[in-house]
Order: sequence, then C-alpha cells, then structure tokens
Amino acid sequence: MYKFVVLFLPWIVFSQSNFEKGETLFNQKKYDEANVYFEAYLKVKPNDSKTIEYLGDIAGYYKKWDEAMVKYKSLRDRFPNNANYHYKYGGAMGMKAKGSNKFKALGMIDEIEDSFKTAAKLDPKHTDTRWALVILYLELPAIVGGSEKKAQLYADELMAISKIDGYMAKGHIDEYFERYASAEKYYLKGVHLTRSKMAYQRLINLYKKMNLPEKVKVAQEESDTYNN
Repeated sequence: MYKFVVLFLPWIVFSQSNFEKGETLFNQKKYDEANVYFEAYLKVKPNDSKTIEYLGDIAGYYKKWDEAMVKYKSLRDRFPNNANYHYKYGGAMGMKAKGSNKFKALGMIDEIEDSFKTAAKLDPKHTDTRWALVILYLELPAIVGGSEKKAQLYADELMAISKIDGYMAKGHIDEYFERYASAEKYYLKGVHLTRSKMAYQRLINLYKKMNLPEKVKVAQEESDTYNN
C-alpha cells in the first residue's frame, strides 16, 4: 500500500501543478499558455468543472464561440442549478448569433433568452445576467420580443441589487433611445455615487456622442483625479 501511494503521489502533484500553473497564467491574461496547462490537467481530471470553465472562458476570449458553447453546455447540463453556467452558455450563444446570418440568429434567440432568464431565476443577485437581459431586449426587434419595458424591468432589478449598476443600466437605456439629457442624469448619479472609472467612462462617451468637448475634458480630468 505504501509503495502504491509513493508511486501515485507524483501524478497527483503533477496534475495539481498543471492546474495551478494554468490558473496563474490565466489570471495574468496569458491565455495561450494557460490553455496548454488546463488541457493537460483535463486529461488527468476529465470532469473537473473549474478547468472546463476556464477552457470555455479562453475559447470565448478568442471568439471561438462553438468551442465555448460546448464547454459551458456540458457544465450547464451537469449542474442545472448553477446560474453562472446558464449565463455563460447564453452569452456564448448570443455572441455566435451576432456573427451569424439573420435567419440562423433568429433560431437561436429563444434559447439565449431562456438561458439568461433561467440564470436570473436561479440567482436573484446575478448582475451580469440582468445586464445581458437589458441589452438583449434593447437590441432585439420588437417582432421577436425586443421591448424597452422588458429592459427597464431588469434595470429595476439591477437597481435593487446594486445602485451603480441600476444607474448605469437606466442611463444605457436612455442613451440607446437617444434621450441624452436623461442618460446624463443617470450617469452623473453613478459618478457621484462611486467616482469609478467605469462610471466616468460612460459619461465621457456620452459627452463625445453629444459633441460636448468641454464636458468631456472636465469629466476626464475628474476621472484622472479620482482613479490615479
């Protein structure tokens, strides 16, 4: 028994090392290198969910949507109560639909929507899913389910979870419909709440769209002050 443990131990250490190296490289955004270690680890641990998720994330980074979908679908099917897997599968499918012809994309809409709505039901505080639903309902034509009312519903849910996300979502909706004065008010609320670079950037982009260079300059200077 002792000899067996001694012989087997190097394989355990080797596989753990592969995962840890892959995770470190992934966090450093060295995705090609991380992928090699994760693939090696998966040969030893073919059902490791975190490794499969990392490989799906890397595939998504390189816009290999079919590969990402396969990885996320396998996780979603194994763990049907995990909101994040439904969200990531829907997201990968959504990105694939954007790059497909209109007829193919139309055939994917129901499954994309269902994935996001399932994730939202499973996790009442999953902000990324609600953002995805806001954007989905804004960009979909009304004839296939697009609706500002639906987008506002999920923006309201974001507001209840996180005020900054709520302000940004409300501003995004107003900006989408070119209600720029209202969008500015929401973005300013977000800026005053957090002084975050993200909130300032949305405000700056809006001012650029409105062709207000002086406001762009002031907002950029404020952002640099608070985020340096």
